[in-house]
Amino acid sequence: MKPQAIARRRDTATPLRLFWLSTLSMILILSTSLMAAAQGGAPQSFADLAQRISPSVVNITTTTTVAGRTGPQGIVPEGSPFEDFFREFQDRNGGGEERPRRSSALGSGFVISEDGYVVTNNHVIEGADEIEIEFFEGFTLPATLVGTDPNTDIALLKVEAETPLKFVNFGDSDAARVGDWVVAMGNPLGQGFSVSAGIVSARNRALSGTYDDYIQTDAAINRGNSGGPLFNMNGDVIGVNTAILSPNGGSIGIGFSMASNVVKRVTAQLKEYGETRRGWLGVRIQDVTDDVAEAMGLNGTVGALVTDVPEGPAMESGMKSGDVILSFDGNDVADTRGLVRQVGNTEVGKTVRVLVNREGKTETLRITLGRREESENPVPASQVQPEEDAPAEVDLLGLTLIPLSAEMRDQLQLPETIKGLAVTAVDETSEAFEKGLRSGDVITEAGQSAVQTVAELQDRITEAEEAGRKSLLLLVRRGGDPRFVALSLQSE
Repeated sequence: MKPQAIARRRDTATPLRLFWLSTLSMILILSTSLMAAAQGGAPQSFADLAQRISPSVVNITTTTTVAGRTGPQGIVPEGSPFEDFFREFQDRNGGGEERPRRSSALGSGFVISEDGYVVTNNHVIEGADEIEIEFFEGFTLPATLVGTDPNTDIALLKVEAETPLKFVNFGDSDAARVGDWVVAMGNPLGQGFSVSAGIVSARNRALSGTYDDYIQTDAAINRGNSGGPLFNMNGDVIGVNTAILSPNGGSIGIGFSMASNVVKRVTAQLKEYGETRRGWLGVRIQDVTDDVAEAMGLNGTVGALVTDVPEGPAMESGMKSGDVILSFDGNDVADTRGLVRQVGNTEVGKTVRVLVNREGKTETLRITLGRREESENPVPASQVQPEEDAPAEVDLLGLTLIPLSAEMRDQLQLPETIKGLAVTAVDETSEAFEKGLRSGDVITEAGQSAVQTVAELQDRITEAEEAGRKSLLLLVRRGGDPRFVALSLQSE
């Protein structure tokens, strides 16, 4: 019996050991998960971070003098029997006088140096006569405007304090990842200092500006938060809260902060010069689409297609319309937006190498950049050209075309240097219409060669077909602005 009893005790002990081992494993896994969450996941509290960075965040109050009508303002429909009564009442009370009044606005900002430089949005202080900064500790100081950059909606202010101010540093916005925790601080809806937390929802958002590079976040941002900082968990500023997407004016979890790597360059230039100084290449460009790439015989859609080269640095260095810019100053060019930012972030006067694809071959150009803020788009000197007899209209590629005459050039307000085929009508069922061609457009190139007659365009069509191309690349100008359009040759 003893052996049997021992065997039974062993049988019951084994499941107990397995249970406790399993329980212990679960505890260890849970502990590890909690430690990982505390290190890289949801923090237990933002209190320590908020306490450390709050003294650098400021509230901004601006005062503007605006013209305004004083006195009672009756709203009476025109022709109403009360119209004369209200008019006499307003005249007796000075209702017809325009008197200046004071208007106030609120926003946010943050201190970036102990000697009192403050960053905010341009739209927060635009047109302000007086700017007052309220600090977290409760004291206020008047601020002077150092400079603004409407393109990125950034402004730099300066206050004079008797003691060094607490400030924060810019972080690397390129290092921010989607899903990272962030903290927004500011003065939402005039309620005073406030903290909200969320994550990076998306990066590299473009709204409407040329140099846009926004971080999208779901941290609550409302009116009054404009100009305030977006912090990473190290307490570094990775964005300036600028805009929200909302149907009702309140936060719905879609806010945008201008990336700190953009703001750093802007504020450095504003501090040094009082204005921005961006590089200027001197070209008009468009993205390379699939059909344009096929028409040009390119292997992919990367790069920026040059549509026009006005007088400027690029023209002086030999850049041509139809070149595809593949690399700028040693960095690959993905698309037009990327090139604009690369050029704008390069210092004025620097000589850079620009790699282009020209008619299937690569060439490297050395271009010394100008300054965008000083650049103009001059119209080339006009040259008198002998007029030709205007032939009859011809239908090609869904377009009704005729050589551009002097009379049509005047109607379209084009310089005499523009030559080509004028579009007088577009078949609304054609691909040309779908791609935006309209009456009044002028085709100046086909297959990257100039065309001035219908015969030349027909030759370009034949050459493309013989080369096995499925589409023909046209350079189209509308009001002087050029763009490339690829049209299918299958129906021709």
